[in-house]
Amino acid sequence: MISTRLAPSLRSSVAVQSQSFLYRSQRPLSSHRFLSSLVVAEHDHKSLTGGTLATLTAAFALKGEAVDVLVLGKDVQSVAAQAQKVNGVKRVFVSSSPHYEQFVADLLTPSIVQLQNQEKYTHILAPASNFGKNLFPRVAALLDVSAISDIVQVVDGSQFKRPIYAGNAIATVKSLDPIKVITVRGTSFDKAPVSNGSAEIVNLQPASGLDELSGKITWVSKEVTKSERPELTSANIVVSGGRALKSAENFKIIYDLADQLKAAVGASRAAVDAGYCSNDLQVGQTGKIVAPQLYFAIGISGAIQHLAGMKDSKVIVAINKAEDAPIFQVADYGLVGDLFNVVPELKEKLASKKA
Repeated sequence: MISTRLAPSLRSSVAVQSQSFLYRSQRPLSSHRFLSSLVVAEHDHKSLTGGTLATLTAAFALKGEAVDVLVLGKDVQSVAAQAQKVNGVKRVFVSSSPHYEQFVADLLTPSIVQLQNQEKYTHILAPASNFGKNLFPRVAALLDVSAISDIVQVVDGSQFKRPIYAGNAIATVKSLDPIKVITVRGTSFDKAPVSNGSAEIVNLQPASGLDELSGKITWVSKEVTKSERPELTSANIVVSGGRALKSAENFKIIYDLADQLKAAVGASRAAVDAGYCSNDLQVGQTGKIVAPQLYFAIGISGAIQHLAGMKDSKVIVAINKAEDAPIFQVADYGLVGDLFNVVPELKEKLASKKA
């Protein structure tokens, strides 16, 4: 059974009327099972991502009997050692194989399903990043359950809150599936601290049949943009630019301000589509979800698609020459003016402040 209740978002000018939906499932609910959770770790073969640490916090909120972590990859001893130190983690399962190096969902899924069949977890969680969005629909399908995506709050063991309508409403979803397969929005949960935990390390053999399965898959390439700036989804300050910058050359204004603030760089979909910057900088419903302490929206009108990715930021500063731009409805501070005049002046003020 899935029951959905809609409520207006705090930072939205769109009013959504409350309504409810009820779906009945033929699957019986197993009431005698103790809650236990498995977090599938996202990492870079060196350390856990911030999204994984936030997912662990969500798993702890379930208040189950145990929270375990599964680390899949190639030469991931340092990742397992970090997961071991998170307080509250009971066991860290580690499986290392060249087949896992590129995190291909088809090759990772058999190990997850195999461990689930062995341990009988009630909840399996992963970050709602490209990693989790790619992997968990396959996991849910093989386990014959519905996936619950992008949760922002744990109500109890079977009820979760998640945004819908581009974040303009929050749905409370209740699932009676015996196994909950969940992706977690990392910006909605604090990161679990890596401190003095002492989880047990359990080494697993790679799932059987991977050689045959990998023969049906051709890995083409992976393009990674390397930058000295903070990672977009975990940065404390984000400076984003929009279509009003008019060209890729002018987008350098955003890079320069971000460097001065030691901030990450973001962009609207319009700026990305126009070729001003790479698509890995896109913030929004179809891009990355961010919630920094400070968010600059420069030359961004504030389309609903963009607001869905940044309106949970603690402080939003908008600079736009159109005084009726929707971005000002969610901004904490707004400045109506030409960005080509305002941003250079802002940079001068910041430089004199530091001096």
